[in-house]
Amino acid sequence: MKKTGAQILCESLVKEGVEIIFGFPGGALLPLYDTFSQYPQLRHILVRHEQGAAHAADGYARVTGKVGVCLATSGPGATNLVTGIANAYLDSSPLIAITGQVATPFIGKDAFQEIDITGITLPITKHNYLVRDVRELARVVKEAFYIAQVGRPGPVLIDIPRDVFQVEAEFVYPNKVNLPGYRPVLQGHPSQIRRAAKLINEAHCPVVIAGRGVIISGACAELKEVAEKAQMPVVTTLLGIGCFPETHVLSLGMLGMHGMAYANLAVDAADLVIAIGMRFDDRATGKVSGFAPRAQVIHIDIDPAEIGKNVRVSVPIVGDVKSILEVLNKQINRSEHIDWLRQIEQWRHEHPLEDIWEGNGLLPQYVIRQIYELTNGNAIVVTGVGQNQMWAAQHFFYNKPNSLVSSGGLGTMGFELPGAVGVKVGCPGEVVWCIAGDGGFQMTMQELATIVQEDIAVKIAIINNSYLGMVRQWQDLFYGRRYAGTKLWNPNFVKVAEAYGISGLKVEKKEEVIPAIEKAMEHPGPFLIDFAVEPEENVYPMVQPGATLAELLETPKPQKAPSLGL
Repeated sequence: MKKTGAQILCESLVKEGVEIIFGFPGGALLPLYDTFSQYPQLRHILVRHEQGAAHAADGYARVTGKVGVCLATSGPGATNLVTGIANAYLDSSPLIAITGQVATPFIGKDAFQEIDITGITLPITKHNYLVRDVRELARVVKEAFYIAQVGRPGPVLIDIPRDVFQVEAEFVYPNKVNLPGYRPVLQGHPSQIRRAAKLINEAHCPVVIAGRGVIISGACAELKEVAEKAQMPVVTTLLGIGCFPETHVLSLGMLGMHGMAYANLAVDAADLVIAIGMRFDDRATGKVSGFAPRAQVIHIDIDPAEIGKNVRVSVPIVGDVKSILEVLNKQINRSEHIDWLRQIEQWRHEHPLEDIWEGNGLLPQYVIRQIYELTNGNAIVVTGVGQNQMWAAQHFFYNKPNSLVSSGGLGTMGFELPGAVGVKVGCPGEVVWCIAGDGGFQMTMQELATIVQEDIAVKIAIINNSYLGMVRQWQDLFYGRRYAGTKLWNPNFVKVAEAYGISGLKVEKKEEVIPAIEKAMEHPGPFLIDFAVEPEENVYPMVQPGATLAELLETPKPQKAPSLGL
């Protein structure tokens, strides 16, 4: 039976198990949108900006493990996806971005809303396609979903001219993919795993650094087993948060520029670093030449391009994290490392996070800790980028994978709200808190309309300090407090929410925090709280640019360790 290109695309998406599509229509996509009524199994969620579609699909992919799908029309619709595609690329999220294109006779003619989106996205996709022949469409979709998921996940773009949606062809969906040039290594080399096991068995001061690759691989149980068996402390990258329970006695939380001081000190003093599913980003390592100066490094990652790229590696192991840890666990010995763990515990008490309980001012850290306490940690937190992100990483304790969803590699302000839309759609039974900065929130706050139209019960906490907070912090510390371009005039966020039909509260006093959070959680739909926090509060600890992990700036305020029952 012959079908149109639009029908072939929809049939192919159904074959791949797609249920949700985030999109925004336009002229080049009209034949596709006209076909959606024939496919009720495909739920289309109308966003208010294409960037929101990409971020929502990204958030959906992270928490479900499925491929996120977003749609945009040609020209500005396609270019508006670029930030979201780049975000997914750097954070290894499986994403299919489908764009409409001008009809094939007009390609290369500078037609209305024509843009070379395949050329633009070439550096930020795993692969991309311009489909000129409808007979290739089913094969392209099959390949795209395979590439997006297999190996290190990432985005794939499919650009489809308008006339390709309209012409007909026989629909036969391929049973398998034939890509001889793309065969990621999944099984680690046995001799390299033996070398790694030997180093672990001989180490006196080992540290595991776990990244998002552990979560993607579904290897959290295997990581816990290896850490407990060898009694090795575990630190995580920002995107690795949740892969190891943060209330576990061996957890040291996040490392890096705003990581826990004791986590950074442990990595600096280690004689062995086992890096698992992470890429040694500069925000994690500090000064690369001074990173873990006493340690040999074992690096386990599915992407061979990441191994040795930033940090010298003693034992590289390429492959799937889960399968490698399953083999490694059988070869390591039970150990204790009592002196090493005692030293770390001493650092934990000497270098705790700042005290957030004293004083009358409303601290953002206090707000986030109360969200943690009142949810019992049973929530998915979606953040923007900047101070709100770092405080959420420090003061909410994550025990499950994908319980913190954030923009890591690209550092995208505005990710939080549309990202939370995708997370809530993907996990409708979970409590989802969007923790936003007042600056980032205004970049994509039009997605409040999507939340209302689709009845998406996201809880929103705006950390409102009337500044672009992290930029202001750098101006404070490194530019003589010359605040240029960072002071914000903000609207009344509660009234903005109410204009969209969302209930909201403004909180200015410490004693108002708990009742406001409780009210938000009791409310059955979306709810927004505008927390007017201390305007010039900084994030500590902090590793200055060019400094090593051990060269920390720490808050001068009275301190005490977080109460985790350790």
